[in-house]
Amino acid sequence: MKLYCISILYKGLSKANLLKAAYDVSSFGFFHRTGVQEFMVFTSSIIVERTNKGTRASVKEQEYLCHVYIQEDGLAGVVISDHEYPTRVAFTLLNKVLDEFSMQVKNIDWPSGSPATVNYTALDGYLAKYQVRATQSLDVVFNDNESLIEDGIIFSVSKLLELIC
Repeated sequence: MKLYCISILYKGLSKANLLKAAYDVSSFGFFHRTGVQEFMVFTSSIIVERTNKGTRASVKEQEYLCHVYIQEDGLAGVVISDHEYPTRVAFTLLNKVLDEFSMQVKNIDWPSGSPATVNYTALDGYLAKYQVRATQSLDVVFNDNESLIEDGIIFSVSKLLELIC
């Protein structure tokens, strides 16, 4: 379960404008990292350009799953992950990031902004935090299911003993 990229874009009339992004390409070979990162930028832009405002969608691209959310004001977020990453967690992350970004960066700067000019530094932290959070969420679900199964078995055995005695 891996989260590779979080990007924030502005959907203009003709094209998408990348405002800020964070990447985790550490699982790729050293010489492939730049190419993978460029692929993620390109894919994010294309998905935002082809998705309507006010829409959430998940798009499969090769072995990746791209989750996109475009607000009515044109602010868009894209999360690129593997297929195991929980969709609900990805969209929760997008909501949180876009809300925070829209409070910190003026919407007048969105059409002309770039990663170098936009002052928003939280994406790397979110990338690391939600990398761990998804794993913890699954661990909690697994442990809860495991304890329910154990409790059910113990309950069944104790009920059986009551019936016998």
